[in-house]
Amino acid sequence: MNKATDVLDLVSEMKAKREPFALATVVRTVAVTAAKAGAKAVILPDGTVTEGWIGGGCARAAVLKAAREAIADGQPRLVSIQPPDALQDQGVQPGEMRSGVRFAKNMCPSQGTMDVFVEPVLPQPQLVICGSSPVAVAIADLARRIGFAVTACAPKVEQSAFTEVDQRIEDYALPAHEPGARFIVVSTQGRGDEAALRAALAADADFVSFVGSRKKAAKLKETLAASGADVGKLAKLKAPAGLDLGAITPEEIALSVLAEIVAVRRAHHERGDP
Repeated sequence: MNKATDVLDLVSEMKAKREPFALATVVRTVAVTAAKAGAKAVILPDGTVTEGWIGGGCARAAVLKAAREAIADGQPRLVSIQPPDALQDQGVQPGEMRSGVRFAKNMCPSQGTMDVFVEPVLPQPQLVICGSSPVAVAIADLARRIGFAVTACAPKVEQSAFTEVDQRIEDYALPAHEPGARFIVVSTQGRGDEAALRAALAADADFVSFVGSRKKAAKLKETLAASGADVGKLAKLKAPAGLDLGAITPEEIALSVLAEIVAVRRAHHERGDP
């Protein structure tokens, strides 16, 4: 098995495990360079090269820096590593960005040029839906169409309400930690509200919302606080869920809930959150 195959196998494995990484690919070389066009490497969020090779120390620092940044903000980078004379001829400084290309200095004796494309590969954002109400089912259907990995979290007898989802969890046994962005919507509508909310608030999530009236949410918050729920997490619970679109039908409410989640998710990306 050659190195390129090793890298691609690892890419498939890491995607299946929902692990974030960057794939660096040498797309062009000029003159003598250690790595040739087509060379690839898998880079972890901490800058570790876990498989593959894209050159020695001359290129390594610039590529690893670009990989860390790409994983952080989800945007790809094109890095051009060139000898000082070549940069001077173009009137660019090391670290400068021009026309979508970041330039870096190659101080190796080879004095070659190497262009590397760094692509972040991030887990699909996960949407966990607690409950099997008509709104919950509508959210699951729409969320998969706009790129979310959907987890249906509901008692076994209610799971049949969902046709196509990526994962099923019986009752409300949510894992405390999972890789990637996770958004949780509680839409139990009177069937297990307290249990579902307790599970949702105990799990790490980027955003938790509750489909229900403001009055009902306030009462549930009081009950949960009295029983020892984290006050800080209760304060962050968004209730009622969704943007104020004047929604009435389950499908319209689902649209308002997902619109809110998309807005929250994109705001995280603008700030550079993972």
